[in-house]
Amino acid sequence: MTAPLTPGLYVVATPIGNLGDITARAVETLRKADRILAEDTRVTGKLLAHIGAKTPMSRFDDHAGEAERAAIVARLGSEAIALVSDAGTPLISDPGYKLVRAARAAGQAIFTVPGPCAAIAALSLAGLPTDRFLFTGFLPAKAKARADAIAEVAGLRATLVFYETGPRLGDTLAELARQLGEREAAVARELTKLHEECVTGILSELASRYADAPPKGEIVIVVGPPGEAAEASDAELDAALEEAIARLSPSRAAAEVAERLGIPRKRVYARALELSRK
Repeated sequence: MTAPLTPGLYVVATPIGNLGDITARAVETLRKADRILAEDTRVTGKLLAHIGAKTPMSRFDDHAGEAERAAIVARLGSEAIALVSDAGTPLISDPGYKLVRAARAAGQAIFTVPGPCAAIAALSLAGLPTDRFLFTGFLPAKAKARADAIAEVAGLRATLVFYETGPRLGDTLAELARQLGEREAAVARELTKLHEECVTGILSELASRYADAPPKGEIVIVVGPPGEAAEASDAELDAALEEAIARLSPSRAAAEVAERLGIPRKRVYARALELSRK
C-alpha cells in the first residue's frame, strides 16, 4: 500500500487538451487526495474517469467567498486537498491565487504538481524569442480598455503572450497591429488537440487573415519584441550630455545619458569629458 499524501494544498496542473499529457505525479495526487477543488466538476469528472480516480470533488472558482476559503484552509492541517482548473496550470489566468495566499498566511503546507500550460506551449511553437516574455492573460473586452492595456506593454523589450477567444481575435490582432506595428507574431490554437495549429506572420497579416474568419477553440497570441532602436546620433548625444552636465558631474551625466539612450557608457563618458573641457 502506498503512503498517503502529506496534508496540505496541492496545486495540480492538468492537460490543456490531450489527456495523455497528464503527469504520473498528477495522477497519483488526484487519486490519493482527500478532496479535489475543481473549477467545473463536470470537466474534471471526465479527467478522473480517464485516470480511474474516484476522489470526491467540490466546485471552487472565482466566485468563492472568504468564508469558503477559510473553511478549506482549516481542513488543510489534516487533509490533502488538490486544486485544479478546467485545463492547464491553476492560477495562470485561472482561479486559485486567493486560496494559495490564505493557505500560506495560515502556515499550511502548499505543494506544486507542475505540468501543462497553454502560454508556455504556445511559446514553444511560435519560434519567437523566449529569453524574456510577459504573459498578460486576456485583454479587456471593451475597445478603449483593450487599447490602453496594449499601450502599457507596447514599449517592453520582451515577447508578449495573450489569451484570446475566437470572436474577439480579429479585433485584438488589428489593435495590436495598430499599436505595435509590423512585429512578428503567432496565433496558436487548440494546443495538443486534434486540430492544433500555429499560424505565424506579421501582425497586420494575421489581423487580415482572421478579420472575417473567427476560428473556434482556445487561442494564444504570441507577439515578438520590438526591433532594435536606432542608435542616437552624435548631435542627439551632445544635446543630451550638455543638458545633463549642467546638472551633474561628467561621470554621473554620462551614466544617466548612456542608460537613457542605450549607448555604451565608455563612449558617452569620453564625449562627456570632451564637452566639459570646452
